[in-house]
Amino acid sequence: MSEGERLALCGGTVLSAVSGGDLVTADVVIEGDRLVAVGTAPDGVPRRDCSGTLIIPGNVCAHTHLYSALARGMPFALASPANFTEILQRVWWRLDRALDEDTMRLSALAGGLDALLCGTTTLVDHHASPNAIDGSLDVMADALESLGLRSVLCYEVTDRDGPEPARAGVAENERFLKTVGSGGRPLTRGLMGAHASFTLSDETLAACVAGANQAGAGLHIHVAEDDADQRDAQARWAVRVVERLQRAGVVTEQALLAHCVQVDDAEIAILAGSGATVVHNARSNMNNAVGRSPVTRFGDRVALGTDGIDGDMFAESRAAFWRAREADVLTVASWPLDRLGHGARLVGEVFAEPVLGRIEPGAPADLMVLDYHAPTPLSADNLAGHWMFGLSARRVRDVMVAGELVVADRRSTRVDQDALLAEISAGASRLWDRLADIPPHPFTPDPFTPDSFTPDPFTREGSSS
Repeated sequence: MSEGERLALCGGTVLSAVSGGDLVTADVVIEGDRLVAVGTAPDGVPRRDCSGTLIIPGNVCAHTHLYSALARGMPFALASPANFTEILQRVWWRLDRALDEDTMRLSALAGGLDALLCGTTTLVDHHASPNAIDGSLDVMADALESLGLRSVLCYEVTDRDGPEPARAGVAENERFLKTVGSGGRPLTRGLMGAHASFTLSDETLAACVAGANQAGAGLHIHVAEDDADQRDAQARWAVRVVERLQRAGVVTEQALLAHCVQVDDAEIAILAGSGATVVHNARSNMNNAVGRSPVTRFGDRVALGTDGIDGDMFAESRAAFWRAREADVLTVASWPLDRLGHGARLVGEVFAEPVLGRIEPGAPADLMVLDYHAPTPLSADNLAGHWMFGLSARRVRDVMVAGELVVADRRSTRVDQDALLAEISAGASRLWDRLADIPPHPFTPDPFTPDSFTPDPFTREGSSS
């Protein structure tokens, strides 16, 4: 809504916060991009009937890869990957090299629309397009903003494609951080992005840390997702991954550390005491067979992400709960809701919005309306049980971001969904055609030598395995 414009969502059951919130039947009054009252809407305010619905804060996906949005159903003619490194070489590091500006834009639109329809109001994205780096974050931001979605973006810096793309990736992050720092994109902020220790030289890692520090931003990086990351760190530096990153200045309160699966007790202690946010991606970890992250030992600063599988945080939170419960039957159903709550606090820190993720006066109006008619009594005390065993993305009716109703009655208010999906499908076909001509990526972390870095991975001999 424009500044000063008002709207009341009337008659719903309102959850003040996903983590530890209260439930009350009330009207929610929005003015401009803010929530201004929870109670009884004053006369003269336009109303939207929400009787019988559940009004809750919008979900945050704290780690995703929107460039994977066009990979659903993607043909695969190579030998099946037998381990995590081969998954990267044969799937994702081929896909990112096939991206151009148009397919980046369509990926962002596809993933962003999916997220909004699932009630996710903020995406924290980790982007890679080594053959189209310069300006790539603006392409992603433009697409997401056109949908009305809030986001935190970065470019994935890596040495796997050689030193020039690595330097270009750092420069793209630095440029974008200046852009969003100037306030020109109200719905978008940035972090410094880096792939993972095993594809980062000391020089490149130091450049990422310096760029982040200069911008006052955190570093968004994959950490010990697979044991290959640990083997590489010990072979090259005789330390484990978390210690290497800590020494380099990565592990700060502003850092966003994705996965943290293959970590030992000493690393867990570093992470738990650092103030950094660990992002758990349960479904991705299972899909890639990398192991179970010891997420219940990292402390309170753990958020949830999807790692690019989709934008559905209802599905992700349920998978995270059942995965944790499988390891420890004493895990309570409120645990994943607390993780979603931390994701909102994290984004609030990045946007300097301390009450983002809450439905209370003064908070950004990021919320969703669920068509959920509980078959059993619903209260703040048993909300977690309803979330795990009743709520899902199919319940999402309306979504509001920064005071604008961007999804109404399960349809985007910003775009023609049917036309956009047809355009996205055509773009996916073009991307798949290009992908067929791209061989597996030659970079490998194990064994690792400095000669593994090459500026031209397309021509390196032995690139078929």
